[in-house]
Amino acid sequence: DASYNLPTALRLTGQVDVESLRRAFEALVARHDSLRTTFHEHQGQATQHIHAPDTWTLPIIELSSLPEAQREVEAQRKVEAEARQPFDLRHGPLLRTALVRLAAEEHLLLVTMHHIVSDGWSMGVLVRELVAFYEAFSAGQTPVLAPLPVQYTDFATWQRNWLQGEVLAAQLGYWKQLLSGAPATLELPTDHPRPATQPHAGATLSVGIPQATSDALKALAQREGATPFMVLLAAWQVLLSRYSAQDDVSVGSPIAGRTQAEAEGLIGFFVNTLVLRSRVKPEDSFR
Repeated sequence: DASYNLPTALRLTGQVDVESLRRAFEALVARHDSLRTTFHEHQGQATQHIHAPDTWTLPIIELSSLPEAQREVEAQRKVEAEARQPFDLRHGPLLRTALVRLAAEEHLLLVTMHHIVSDGWSMGVLVRELVAFYEAFSAGQTPVLAPLPVQYTDFATWQRNWLQGEVLAAQLGYWKQLLSGAPATLELPTDHPRPATQPHAGATLSVGIPQATSDALKALAQREGATPFMVLLAAWQVLLSRYSAQDDVSVGSPIAGRTQAEAEGLIGFFVNTLVLRSRVKPEDSFR
């Protein structure tokens, strides 16, 4: 099951020092314990094992000999196949990389992580540090990155120690009260019945927002002391209310979950999804 894969493809233009790129990944994996972690079951309990740093292999997929049109088609197939390839949590690493060579100075760098050791924020950390390592190695220099103050296990230990007793009771009480009586589902007018079991077979629809609309949205948010996210969320909940004919609408929204400054530079699974519940009343304004 590749549902929890986090894939990305970076197009690289210009000469690529493959050995320096390989070493950059090797250094990155050595720096972050999460990228050397595997997960196992012991006496019915999930456990994790952090492996020692090891040599990193960067496979090269050679497509430069193909005709240009066929090259792009085959490259897209490789990207999609990599994104769909599942991980085995017991046998890492839970990071995969490959370099697709399209031409002498054009490559695709495929990077896939499992969500159990990563999130969207982590991908930004990975790219930023990968560039720093690569630039240093390709220039024959020693990389200079500040040591990580903590690792993901430190965060997990802190969270477990914090989320217990009175704190846990208060957190549970808050969410139970907030979600009391909330509808279990949103009855949207779909073109087929809702399946008994959620198949998680979604899709993506990309829509471009005109610059004028974007500017107006930002101006409205600033004028009302809000953020563009808040304005868009309000519009989204009103739209869902109209389609479903329900006035009680709950929307899930991910948050970074990095409440400590020390966690901002880590690769790991910090993200959390919060329920944003609103009562949509026709007589209310957006204010």
